[in-house]
Amino acid sequence: MLSDRGWNEAVKDCDYLMHIASPCKIKEPKNESEIINPAVEGTLRALNFAKNSNIKKVILTSSIGAMLYGNKKKYCESSDWTNISEYVGSYIKSKTMAEKAAWNYFNNLSNPSFSFTTINPGMVFGPVINRNLDGVSQNMILNLIKGQYPVLPDIYFTVVDVRDVAKIHVEALLKMESDNLRLIVTSEKSISFLEISKTLKKIGFKKCPTKLIPSFLIKFLALFNKDMRITSMMIKKGSFSVDISKTISIFNWVPIPLEKTLHDMTKSF
Repeated sequence: MLSDRGWNEAVKDCDYLMHIASPCKIKEPKNESEIINPAVEGTLRALNFAKNSNIKKVILTSSIGAMLYGNKKKYCESSDWTNISEYVGSYIKSKTMAEKAAWNYFNNLSNPSFSFTTINPGMVFGPVINRNLDGVSQNMILNLIKGQYPVLPDIYFTVVDVRDVAKIHVEALLKMESDNLRLIVTSEKSISFLEISKTLKKIGFKKCPTKLIPSFLIKFLALFNKDMRITSMMIKKGSFSVDISKTISIFNWVPIPLEKTLHDMTKSF
């Protein structure tokens, strides 16, 4: 992400480019540039090498996080941007800065040789296709089913099945209706962390917690801990919903239900 080496060879003879990689860590780094620099520079590098090759279309995997935070809105639309002048944590900041940089780059091209689409998923769950269980979402579910969390914070996510995210990435390559759009790919309504845990318990994982930690305690701990500060920010956001009408109409998309996603995910573990 931070070097030009290998990019020319990578895009040679390619018609399409999907830029999916971006550092993601739950624990806040000592220096936010560890996450921000690869996200922003890698994205701009992908677009620049696309411009100088025969790429017809670029798909950038962004995040609902680039739209949702730093404001009090309870309804998120594809025209919204996260306000990074508020504290949102380094990952959300990196996704927002990277996507903004991408649109600025693309919109400033006088005669673009490729079309461009960003896909903005919520929290991605679903079955794994290899033995790697180290991802952020895999870890979250593993910790729930192992009973690692005795209580849960009162936070909300929109969620989406990884298979839906993959399907829309691939279909967007050839669907001209998706050109030059930001596509929200996630559940229409946010779901509480508690509800996710209760769904796992219903599937059969008895160690999943069903109690909340008092929010005032998180807010107090946030005064001393950067990770708690992000949780406190999410508590403050509360429940919300998003506009996925455009994604549904372009792709005739019927999202995979959460219970099936979690069932297939845990089965793959």
